[in-house]
Amino acid sequence: MPSSTMPMLETYPKSINLDRARLAAAIDALDDCAQACTACADACLSEDMVAELAKCVRTNLDCADICTTTARVLSRHTGYDANISRTLLEACATACKSCGDECAGHADTHEHCRICADVCRACERACRDLLATIS
Repeated sequence: MPSSTMPMLETYPKSINLDRARLAAAIDALDDCAQACTACADACLSEDMVAELAKCVRTNLDCADICTTTARVLSRHTGYDANISRTLLEACATACKSCGDECAGHADTHEHCRICADVCRACERACRDLLATIS
């Protein structure tokens, strides 16, 4: 099923101070990352070595929450505040980097961590790409 992000942005009746294609890409990446991080945290909790994955679970859940919040804020444009969007995108890029690094450390042992690390890296790039357009 294709994303509804761009069609929804296209229906917004006023101007949007951001490039709609980059904005849609970032929102989609944020949603993907939140889902991957939530699933990875759950998979980590099911591993036999769960105690060794405590930091990974915590990092996954933090990243998922930050991504979800950022996607929701970026989906609202009435009364837009560039400072809030910029701050959230910076926090999200930081969380994605941290989570991607943590998951990459377990990627050789756990496939869910490898997938999550890749998704986190893609989301970090999308956040930084959108950040570059915010003045």
